[in-house]
Amino acid sequence: MAVMEKKNGSRGVQSIDTGGVVLGALAMAKGPLKLRDLAEQTGMAAAQLHPYLVSFRKMGMVEQTEAGHYQLGSFALHLGLTRLRNQNAYRETVRRVGALADELQLMIAVTVWGLHGPTIVYIQESSARIHANVQVGNIFLMTATATGKVFAAWLPRAVTQPMIRQERSDRTLLERGPFEFDEERYWQEVRDVAAKGHAVTRDLPIPGVSAVAAPVFDHTGQMQLALTAIGPTGMIDLADDGPAVGGLLSFTRKLSNELGYREDVTVGA
Repeated sequence: MAVMEKKNGSRGVQSIDTGGVVLGALAMAKGPLKLRDLAEQTGMAAAQLHPYLVSFRKMGMVEQTEAGHYQLGSFALHLGLTRLRNQNAYRETVRRVGALADELQLMIAVTVWGLHGPTIVYIQESSARIHANVQVGNIFLMTATATGKVFAAWLPRAVTQPMIRQERSDRTLLERGPFEFDEERYWQEVRDVAAKGHAVTRDLPIPGVSAVAAPVFDHTGQMQLALTAIGPTGMIDLADDGPAVGGLLSFTRKLSNELGYREDVTVGA
């Protein structure tokens, strides 16, 4: 059993590392793989690959179909379920979001869908304190915030549209912020958000404050919460290739992946 020195100085077992490559290829596959296809994806010769598959089959990590193809087995399923039971989107977000706020030097709001729409459940200030009148318990407007558009993009329209129409008929809200609103144009913007993976707003709903928001998904492909980076308009770069958008998307995509999300999961509209 070979022991290998890792680049970071820690020691690992080479055969286990190689086995991880095999399991990773099976995990990423969209269906059972033939031996030659698995060999091609792992960069291993079939003769080298076969002993790993024999051992993994004995453990239940891999199983072979009637056609002789390979896929992850029942023990792999139990391991995955154990991992999912111990994962919680809110807890994992709160545990990590401080580093994101300091990296971006922006305020980060964690938002979930509540009885009255997108509800802020956690605020992480950065070391550069930003005053944007954003507090836990506040509700983000569906029609005038990046966060609202993110929820509109990934939640069923049957859930979000009544909230939007209620918002547009609320005189108190309209007096507080008489934003122009065209429902057809709004839903086109929502479709654009879904295609891009994030939403931005500039100087809305608070003049001088801008934001970028992105979703976090779980293993079922359902959106669990949104993260919104907020800052003074002069301090936040809203370009698709800018640090705010790139940093936020890197965070949300990594977290979603660790919660079991796969981009090829189909989510009902």
